[in-house]
Amino acid sequence: MSEKTSKFVAYVSSYTTGSGNSYGIHVYDVDMENGRFIPKHQINITNSSYVTISHNRKYLYSITDYGVEAYKITRGGSLKVLNRAPINGMRGSYLSTDYTDSWLFVAGYHDGKITVLRLNHDGTIGEITEEIYHRGMGSVAERNFRPHVQCVKMTRDNRFLCAADLGLDHINVYRFDPVNGKLKQVDIVHGELESAPRHLKFSKDGRYMYVVNEMKNTIDVYSYSLIEDDNPEFERIQTISTLNNYHAADAAASALNLSDDFKYLISSNAGDNSVAIFNIDQQTGMLSKCLCLPVSGDYPKDCVLFPDNKHLVSLNHESNTMTFFNVDLEKGLIIMHGKEMKIDRPNCVIFHELTAEQAD
Repeated sequence: MSEKTSKFVAYVSSYTTGSGNSYGIHVYDVDMENGRFIPKHQINITNSSYVTISHNRKYLYSITDYGVEAYKITRGGSLKVLNRAPINGMRGSYLSTDYTDSWLFVAGYHDGKITVLRLNHDGTIGEITEEIYHRGMGSVAERNFRPHVQCVKMTRDNRFLCAADLGLDHINVYRFDPVNGKLKQVDIVHGELESAPRHLKFSKDGRYMYVVNEMKNTIDVYSYSLIEDDNPEFERIQTISTLNNYHAADAAASALNLSDDFKYLISSNAGDNSVAIFNIDQQTGMLSKCLCLPVSGDYPKDCVLFPDNKHLVSLNHESNTMTFFNVDLEKGLIIMHGKEMKIDRPNCVIFHELTAEQAD
């Protein structure tokens, strides 16, 4: 956990179509003591469905209808637009950088595509270096019958890109060429039929991968290691439900986040409208459920613990609200704290600790 003198802001991305406004990114000062957000700044951007922050903490990147946009994080956490770049496809659903902040990866839910773009030293987005379309058929039921790349994330050793395909029920693993920005598929991590892997995260030491499955309402835990010829090996070691035994019949898992200290994993369930928090065994990577409780909102697209692990915010996409809670992880309790905050169709929230250069 950061020192008490540290200052945090929160970036919330949202959809703008049909909302009546054009502000797709909302910037808030974080009241850590009281577990609340204080409105600060808004960015004019269309349908910012997901945002990510570079590992050097200098830049923020966002999905938009046009493709992707780059921002410099300035004093107080405000954002200054740098540039934007197309992705030669339909609007993306997720984006992330490699661990050297030299490359940007974009997942395409609608067209089943992975796009790789070069990042320049000044944080601006450069040219496309790779475009890969997933092929094949999944389980022929509802929307889950064709490629939907929902999430792209590098292993922490910066060797392999993992792409969760919600439509094909598996994760494609690509060896990444850090010189030319090219991908070569080397493995497939198969999920259960109609599981719909949605998001994935890696433990702090990189030895474990966590995958939330939208349709099965589960989290799969995989060990990750390197075998002969420097190839990746993923072995599933646990599957745990994101729900209680009693739950809504139409539940669908959504969020997947790690706490700031990497000790807890947070997920959410649409339909059931609940948040689940898991304790992570630091030796084995295995999960044990701390709680699964209602969030007082409809369709929690994202749920995140505050960096102090004492508060939680839920982004409720269909009720157009953010709800805030006090958290007691030892007792397994969350208690709603204060009134809900109105925001149109929120989708993603990221806490950012201001650097010395960014502080007011």
